[in-house]
Amino acid sequence: MPSLPIMAFLVVASFLAAFLDAIVGGGGLITVPALLLGLPAGVPLPTLLGTNKVAAVTGTTVAAGKFLRAGAIAPREMVGPVLASAAGASLGVWLTYHVHADFLRPLMLVLLVAMLAFTLFKPEMGKLHAPRFGLSHQRGLAAGIAFSLGFYDGFFGPGTGSLLIFLFVVILGFDFLRASALAKSVNAASNITSVVLFVSQGSWLPSVALAMAAANGVGGFLGAQVALKKGSTWVRGVFIVVVSALIVRLAWQVWHG
Repeated sequence: MPSLPIMAFLVVASFLAAFLDAIVGGGGLITVPALLLGLPAGVPLPTLLGTNKVAAVTGTTVAAGKFLRAGAIAPREMVGPVLASAAGASLGVWLTYHVHADFLRPLMLVLLVAMLAFTLFKPEMGKLHAPRFGLSHQRGLAAGIAFSLGFYDGFFGPGTGSLLIFLFVVILGFDFLRASALAKSVNAASNITSVVLFVSQGSWLPSVALAMAAANGVGGFLGAQVALKKGSTWVRGVFIVVVSALIVRLAWQVWHG
């Protein structure tokens, strides 16, 4: 059990991560570094990731429920992507016990820079909801994106929500608000699957994870509420700020090895 100041630090980090994650994703790039700072150096990577997933699952699930109740996206459009995300996450979690995920940081950095540049140079992108495909084609593409990012989320995780939002906007033609709503459902599915698998292996720290999970749920609820109230243009602005911050954070990690 960490000291009281460390626990307070982790709880605050979890709240802020969920608040931002509900709007534009990227919460894992707050909670994972916070756990690395707050937990002893000898904690195994699967235990750290499992603790992070238990903390994050409440925020993503609460935010997904908030978007669903508000009618931001039709429930039937979530079924395929949610199932695909769960399947991908199962494979990703299995891989965490066999391969170290550090090699993904440089790749994530390149992807985030490309996302930011694309968003900045296309100011009209994501402002209007203009799906590019018929329903069957759209559902297939959404499921493919969800499986790929579900796998990444189970294997490593940070930045999953931001990547999902970006791909749903660019590939499917969603606006930022609906992309965020679908991303939360997909992310919730991968988080729930990851939690079940990590906890079944004993790869989590219950006292830390549960305290962070309570704060995460509150942050996720408030973040989704703000996103629904402000709309797509505001969400796009926050997306640009958060992705910029994630780039700086990942660049620092890559630079320092």
